[in-house]
Amino acid sequence: MLENQYIVNDLTLNDSWRMFQIMAEFVKGFEVMPEAYPAVSIFGSSRTKSKSAVYRDTVKMSRLLVEAGFNVISGGGPGVMEAANKGAAEAGGTSVGLHIELPSEQEPNEYANVRLNFRYFFIRKVIFVKYSVAYIIMPGGFGTLDELFEALTLIQTKRIRHFPVILLNSRFWEGLLDWIREAMIREQTISEPDLEIFNLVDTPEEAVGIIKRRVVI
Repeated sequence: MLENQYIVNDLTLNDSWRMFQIMAEFVKGFEVMPEAYPAVSIFGSSRTKSKSAVYRDTVKMSRLLVEAGFNVISGGGPGVMEAANKGAAEAGGTSVGLHIELPSEQEPNEYANVRLNFRYFFIRKVIFVKYSVAYIIMPGGFGTLDELFEALTLIQTKRIRHFPVILLNSRFWEGLLDWIREAMIREQTISEPDLEIFNLVDTPEEAVGIIKRRVVI
């Protein structure tokens, strides 16, 4: 108990000085990110292997986005993030990596030609939402789900504009969507129209097609 009490107290020890770090990260993001507009954020697992179909689809999709006039934002790390930055960079687009500092020392990938480093997840999330015209969600883990459901919540509650949120790979996502329909709709914790906030597709072409139809640049 004493050890836990020490941790709680320690978290508030330098709060006043921490505010300057928070402001600095916001200012840096606000200065750099307008150069990337219009951009699509791509989320997915850092564990995705470079020889996988998901990796190849992500590279292809990023290239298609750049060819359609969009830039690409990722979390700046390995896996799907690397694939997103790789496709955008190879197609000649602005390839942004919003890299987060983690205890596991996740290394930034080499393909981001614009890179910002963040200590705080919540600042990074603001930058993703503020400077994205669409989200594409590839197969991923807890972090990917976090970004997905935050976007859906903000759109549902009308805190942000309704931009396209696209899940790619129905085989991966269908179980989650079945649960949403069978549990959340049944228990009336969400409404049927909430299912229209996002789209489920299986190819990069479908994902980019939705964005081209719905986003005017």
